[in-house]
Amino acid sequence: MSGPDNAAVTHDSVCPLRWDGQMLELLDQRLLPHEVRWLACRDSAAVADAIRALVVRGAPAIGIAAAYGAVLAQREGRFETGVAQLRAARPTAVNLVWALDRMHALAADGADAQRLLAEARAIEAEDLAANHAMAAAGAQLIEPGAGVLTHCNTGALATAGLGTALGVVRVGVASGRIARVFAGETRPWLQGARLTMWELQQDGIAATLIIDSAAAALMRSGAVQWVIVGADRIAANGDVANKIGTYALALMARHHGVRMMVVAPSSTVDLATASGDSIEIESRDPAEVLGCGGRRHAPEGVTAWNPVFDITPASLVDVLVTERGVLRRPDAAIMRARFGKRDA
Repeated sequence: MSGPDNAAVTHDSVCPLRWDGQMLELLDQRLLPHEVRWLACRDSAAVADAIRALVVRGAPAIGIAAAYGAVLAQREGRFETGVAQLRAARPTAVNLVWALDRMHALAADGADAQRLLAEARAIEAEDLAANHAMAAAGAQLIEPGAGVLTHCNTGALATAGLGTALGVVRVGVASGRIARVFAGETRPWLQGARLTMWELQQDGIAATLIIDSAAAALMRSGAVQWVIVGADRIAANGDVANKIGTYALALMARHHGVRMMVVAPSSTVDLATASGDSIEIESRDPAEVLGCGGRRHAPEGVTAWNPVFDITPASLVDVLVTERGVLRRPDAAIMRARFGKRDA
């Protein structure tokens, strides 16, 4: 291996999950950065609970974890029930359904647990390979000396390794193209502050944390030339479902002449969903907004709206990077041409 992708290998020391032969172990992302603790999932119900509780998060990592959960369900003799529980754990991330559909198709063809395990490992390996391909392609689009802003966590913690949007950042820094890295805190779970900053620190990459509401001022200052984000689902017309706040960043970026890059594997593309209007947006407990760290800050009786994701229209996306290549200004025709035959 050569080029910037090879340089990035040294900037990828984080792993969100591991299979020990009998069970799936998940790095509990709720406890980072203060505590590194692995959660043992010995059955499929435990994997489903972990996905729902955000022990593991990020669309690709959720799909990989679910695939291993399906292996456990087969070993338990409750494949259909276990897969149904896994499927219901997080509704927005299409990788979850995509991975489970692969596992279900094999099981329907008579696959035993060992064959399903091989498929889960293949899903994990494919994601890692896709991340390296996307990182190299995305980094090549960035002019040397650029500043970038990222949102939520799209790194190794959210994938099989390296990351999607954060993979581009890793390669861009390692190859000397990215000179400044900024990360939004990402309320209310603070995935940017807790997870992205922790990952970058592990790899010795200097970055500056900003509050989410400082993004427009940062763009106006000229410090960033790119916003680089991931995706949990991409509709057939190129609309992007991603962590809440992504839509606002895209609007700010367009106003300030900052380019918007979305980085996601092709498994995130959902051609069965015509547009972002048809994507189910997950809502979580309002308590996550009404307080922080288990302490309530808002007055009693106050309500909150807590959507986890929002929809960024394709018209605000300058570049979509997948392992199948770079798509500039994606729309329905471009998406159909590139992803119409998923097995091609």
